[in-house]
Amino acid sequence: MPDPAQPSSKAAVDFKPAGAAALTVRDLSVFFGKNAAVKKVSLDIAKLAVTAIIGPSGCGKSTFLRALNRMHELNPDARMEGKIQLFGDDIYARDIEPVVVRRRVGMVFQKSNPFPTMSIVENVTVGLRLNGLRDRKVLVERTEQSLRMAALWDEVKDRLHAPAISLSGGQQQRLCIARALAVQPEVLLMDEPASALDPLATAKIEDLILELKKDYTIVIVTHNMQQAARASDFTAFFYLGELVEFGPTSKIFTSPAQKRTEDYVTGRFG
Repeated sequence: MPDPAQPSSKAAVDFKPAGAAALTVRDLSVFFGKNAAVKKVSLDIAKLAVTAIIGPSGCGKSTFLRALNRMHELNPDARMEGKIQLFGDDIYARDIEPVVVRRRVGMVFQKSNPFPTMSIVENVTVGLRLNGLRDRKVLVERTEQSLRMAALWDEVKDRLHAPAISLSGGQQQRLCIARALAVQPEVLLMDEPASALDPLATAKIEDLILELKKDYTIVIVTHNMQQAARASDFTAFFYLGELVEFGPTSKIFTSPAQKRTEDYVTGRFG
């Protein structure tokens, strides 16, 4: 018999943030072949806030994140069921091209991946040029704006034409963030953006996330519980492809509704 003092499993995942949702996910399942990596996940991702996705390795976090901008479709074995809306627009509608979705929902990966044969400035503007922007004045303005937003401008403004790979690891990751911001997305996805960085560079990325949420909706996958607690407003705990619990980060880390959540955030498993 269930304990009436314990919130139900359904209640633990039915939380909806107050205010407007940037992304509305309903009954999302993602399959690779016959294997379900994400299983019937529903949640609302709040506008202009940071939502952290936590859980042990192999629990579907990165697959869920990639489904939010159709990046998982690069795998020919992938298919999805369910619905995802971006400010009310169905991103999987037949007449919506994936490239349009990825312009609106940017992605920063775990390993910094600047284009090695390009300069710093070329890395920032590559997406703009691919989208047909040729106005030099606009490119210059957008470069400075993006590098400032990525807290990198003061460090590179005197060597914009130097190779991107001449930057440190932390600087390269911030350059990748600047590249994502240059096309002016509405949502920014980050998959373990600081996992390969030292503590100082990690702190800069976290400070940057807190600054960027003034203008962007951010979803971050992280294994680092302290990072999730410091940098996010809401936290979703995934386990074996399922959403176990979702709510305000302060509640998830201090009084979670589910024992599995408590065990994970306190380091008892995972």
